[in-house]
Amino acid sequence: MDDDNNLNTRVISQIITGAASTVIAAGVTIVLVVDSMYNIPKEPRINREKEREDYISSIIHGSDSHCIDQIRMSPRAFYRLCEVLKNKNLLRPTINVSIEEQVVTFLHLIGHNVRLRVIGSRFHRSCETIHRYFNVVLRAIMKLHKDLIRPPICCTSPEIQRNRRYWPWFEDCLGAIDGTHVRASVPIALQARFRGRKEGTTQNVLAVVSFDLKFMYVLAGWEGSAHDSRILDDALSRPNGLRVPEGKYLLGDAGYGLRNGFIPPYRGVRYHLKEYSNHSPENEKELFNLRHSSLRTTVERAFGVLKKRFRVLDAEPYWSYKTQVDIILACCVLHNHIMGVDPTDDITRDVERELHSETQGTQLIRRTQREEREENREWAIKRDAIANAMYNDYINRGNMLR
Repeated sequence: MDDDNNLNTRVISQIITGAASTVIAAGVTIVLVVDSMYNIPKEPRINREKEREDYISSIIHGSDSHCIDQIRMSPRAFYRLCEVLKNKNLLRPTINVSIEEQVVTFLHLIGHNVRLRVIGSRFHRSCETIHRYFNVVLRAIMKLHKDLIRPPICCTSPEIQRNRRYWPWFEDCLGAIDGTHVRASVPIALQARFRGRKEGTTQNVLAVVSFDLKFMYVLAGWEGSAHDSRILDDALSRPNGLRVPEGKYLLGDAGYGLRNGFIPPYRGVRYHLKEYSNHSPENEKELFNLRHSSLRTTVERAFGVLKKRFRVLDAEPYWSYKTQVDIILACCVLHNHIMGVDPTDDITRDVERELHSETQGTQLIRRTQREEREENREWAIKRDAIANAMYNDYINRGNMLR
């Protein structure tokens, strides 16, 4: 009896197993048929390392113009930068990421202001990897600040010495000072402080620029509503802040006022576009304002090149505010590096052409009684002496040309 029951059990089990196998086989067949009906051909698996290496090679081994378009500097400036970072032990290659790739991804990001995921997709890296190495390179470049952004020194600029319009009248002038607004992203509670004369929230960046377009001092982080003179006071009060050598001075606009080491244009005096024209300067103050303005455009040119080269400075940032400030300083460091290697690259020439094509009208700078009282008498006398001597020479040379 037990044998019969065991036999029946085995038979039933075999029947169930067979039926299940039949159902599974039928299901697989159906899936294969449906898949074949809607089959989407897939690309062959790519070699990510090769794709990445080929792309980087196409940038740094291509033409200068292509390299500048992609990473905002020429191959020569790029290799020099990598060499400096390596020799100073500021960057190290890892098993998977070379120094060149670290720097290329960083330059590509700040040059075009693209998102991490876009860079990650282009270089076949995760967003976490791009973010990590971005911060590594940013810290490394910040450590070059003391080497590349040097304070004003006593030497007269060759650009002054070689130009009869400025020499010897501006022999004690070391550069120009001005501020620029860079877009800032801050919490809602702080946005009112960061709204200045520009649209949206910005930070006001103060900079001193030499006549070879290099930054000599940069102070970033002030809110956009802050006045230029207040930021200058902060720069002068810092332990390692801005210092102008004794007897030397910087050219600034009227917002900085006439003070020790800083000479603005005359207020209430027009300045013209050309020295020898139907509307040439009529007195020493107009001539001084004209040449003062001509020299002070140096800082405007430097800001123009900086923002055109690094688009991250002219777009809505998505970093923390501290990182936004560091990025501005890093861009100034890189700007000075490039000006030391390729001072007349495509971007610099483009900005020069744009500025020369702009037309400027005759301007009138007004003054208030308070500003008159606050002017430093010693430096007012110095400015008058420069203006008078320069105008006398201008008149004499004009008579010789007639």
